[in-house]
Amino acid sequence: MLSRKHKNQETIGAVDQEKIGRRRFLKKSAQMALYVSGAGSILSSPICLQQLLGTANAKTVAFGGSELAKSAPEARFYMSTIMEGISCSACHREDEELENREIQHGAGIVKCRLCALECMIRPGERGKCQARENVGGILKSLVYGRPASVHVDPIEKKPLFHFLPGSDALSLATSGCPLSCKFCQNWQISQARPEDFNTRYTPPEAIVKAAIQRSAPVIAFTYNEPTVFTEYLTDIARMARDHNIRSVLISCGFMTKAPLDEMCDVLDAIKIDLKGFSRSFYRQVCGAEIEPVLRSIRQVSRRKVHLELVNLVVPTLNDSDKMMTELCKWVMGELGPDVPLHFTRFHPDYQMHNLPPTPVSTLERAYDIAKDTGLNYPYVGNYPGHPGNHTYCPQCKAPVIKRIGFFVTDKNMIDDRCAACNTKITGVFN
Repeated sequence: MLSRKHKNQETIGAVDQEKIGRRRFLKKSAQMALYVSGAGSILSSPICLQQLLGTANAKTVAFGGSELAKSAPEARFYMSTIMEGISCSACHREDEELENREIQHGAGIVKCRLCALECMIRPGERGKCQARENVGGILKSLVYGRPASVHVDPIEKKPLFHFLPGSDALSLATSGCPLSCKFCQNWQISQARPEDFNTRYTPPEAIVKAAIQRSAPVIAFTYNEPTVFTEYLTDIARMARDHNIRSVLISCGFMTKAPLDEMCDVLDAIKIDLKGFSRSFYRQVCGAEIEPVLRSIRQVSRRKVHLELVNLVVPTLNDSDKMMTELCKWVMGELGPDVPLHFTRFHPDYQMHNLPPTPVSTLERAYDIAKDTGLNYPYVGNYPGHPGNHTYCPQCKAPVIKRIGFFVTDKNMIDDRCAACNTKITGVFN
């Protein structure tokens, strides 16, 4: 079982050098995906940005590598060797021996401090997420104002079951992600580069306007890892609050403390994927470390932002009773009994077509383990029609919210309380 005191491990990410053939394949796949509709992916309820936002607020920009970077705004959360007052030790790991060692830094090397990889990026190169590029020692955000996907979804699809259930969420994503999960359902954008899309520059106010026009009370940052467009995200969320529109983050939790603190300042709810409860699973299947994710979950909980967790249960990889028990005990011990925990069904996708969908019996076993651990709100996810989709009162066990798939079919609540016994149900319901 993992200790509750986790030592943060810094991983210096190398810049990925993608093959031309793969880039063309991603680009073609992403273009084709815009014309397809399918539940459980980014492809449902698509919005035509030109129709929704109007040509006055959106203009087509031709992408061209360094030309894109030249016009991109400066990113935040980074250090550079061209900055004044930057200590040499700030960019190096604590376990590196720097004394009596000659180090050639070169001109304008950047250390990105946005996600937990903390990539070291040479001029003209990008971090692993492909969303940030070093231009002469200045880190640029290539995805600010460039959504690759915008849809209207039920909030339950995120999934957020205890945050304005039954509401619509204007949902958007750019390209890019610091993780490389082999089972990713949105790999067409998460593993793509910005120039794989012929997108439009869309300012934050246009996104807020679109939410107002669609009568969507929520804006959701989702599909890829929204941390890669944190500057755009926070600008949109601040403007949205002026119009009484809530903002939610759907995240892998693999960010550093400073950007997460700022996002907590402007967000109303955060859903984090706790993909498994072992270091080896994160390293081998996701290309990441688990410790930064656990740190982020604790941080959101301390900030009192509404929090829900999802565990995608992958057959033979993270579905053992031992791992699910340790995960549930960690949630109970660190966060308490009232954090909703969704056990979601895996479907073969991306690089993991060799495994079958998760048996419903496995999801039910995880649900029972969570209940036995003392968690009040476990869920069986991505399996429409199962009783584990419903929300039950932790006191009298009556169903207070019934669902079929992503849709609420019945509510038995008065404000935020069970209609049968008046027990308070954790969440945001109005």
